[in-house]
Amino acid sequence: MALALPVFGALALGLVLGGRLGNLADLRLRATWLFYLAIAVQVVAFPFAVLPWTTDGAVATALWLVSYGLLILAAGLNARITGVPIVALGMCLNLAAIVANRGTMPVRIEAMRDAGGNYVTQANSTAMADPHLGWLVDRWAAPEWIPLANVFSIGDVVIAAGAVVIVLAGMGVRLPQLPKSSEARR
Repeated sequence: MALALPVFGALALGLVLGGRLGNLADLRLRATWLFYLAIAVQVVAFPFAVLPWTTDGAVATALWLVSYGLLILAAGLNARITGVPIVALGMCLNLAAIVANRGTMPVRIEAMRDAGGNYVTQANSTAMADPHLGWLVDRWAAPEWIPLANVFSIGDVVIAAGAVVIVLAGMGVRLPQLPKSSEARR
């Protein structure tokens, strides 16, 4: 849900910059079944309260890591799409924090406090005062005025930035180009 605001913002910005929503239909994602499988694996690992099962902690962690692997594989297969490599980088940053902290995404205690009533405890996150790779963990709280706001990590920021780039490029907005290495030396 946290990704919805940047995506909707990108859609609005894309329209203002002359992009067309219809162009998004021309995006040709490869292996879309990997995305759906990854989401299904996450639902099995961390079922919604209305679902009739629970998943053991170790099994849930293993499934969560598998889902990340599926998402990163899907991103690799779609790396030709502008913005997808940025999303993949964000996923890798989150995965590094999760693996370094024994299968959970640590949440800085300060971020939980700053999120106030918006913080939603999740089965795949743990409050930690001194986590491994602390600069990669959920360390910031979104402002309370944002609907369904929660805590987020640098990986989440990179994922959101990549999603914005995907939407803008997919709508046909001309994005600034980085200079080629030979141009940068001039």
